[in-house]
Amino acid sequence: MKVSDISKVMPILERQVESLGTPWLDKLSSREGNPFTILISCLLSLRTQDRITEQASLRLYKIAKTPSDMAKLSVKTIEKAIYPVGFYRVKAKRIKDISLVLFKEHDSEVPSNIDSLLKLKGVGRKTANLVLTLGYEKPGICVDTHVHRIFNRLDFVSTRTPRDTEFALRRKLPRPYWKRINGLLVAFGQNICKPISPFCSRCALNKYCSKVGVSKSR
Repeated sequence: MKVSDISKVMPILERQVESLGTPWLDKLSSREGNPFTILISCLLSLRTQDRITEQASLRLYKIAKTPSDMAKLSVKTIEKAIYPVGFYRVKAKRIKDISLVLFKEHDSEVPSNIDSLLKLKGVGRKTANLVLTLGYEKPGICVDTHVHRIFNRLDFVSTRTPRDTEFALRRKLPRPYWKRINGLLVAFGQNICKPISPFCSRCALNKYCSKVGVSKSR
């Protein structure tokens, strides 16, 4: 797919995604999301279904929504609130540790630049970019497995890792699309452009897609 096709593809993608449901992190940011809750929900979402992430986040935020309040909770209390997210014990300890660092070293403020965010234990580029875009309305491109897979499948980029994809998109993708692209492609990737046997017959982008790496579709 050519760069010139993006202006045609994005409105089509947005229309199809409207019927697929809004990912939790996008819902959170449009409701009462702040950099801290965006950060915590993103950590919870790793290797966890969106529905479970949403339920766990809501339970947790009923008892703590700030770094200072979260730092006061025991790891066991956090574990109980977030279960059954994937690796809930590891995540509970990480949430506690990050909250303590934010409280003690950052005056309970989540850093607003990517380098400082990446210094927080367990925070990678995906999470850092989501905090910047959804929490601070700053430019960034959050690349998860869906964004990486779909842009390669479209032949818009040819990259081996999500990190490579992020920097390729920073060079090629027009900036007005940066913030929205993750939420759109998460919903699209979970429901239409699946990793194995995607629903090409239902895909509104079918005529623009090179189907790189697709050996079987529905």
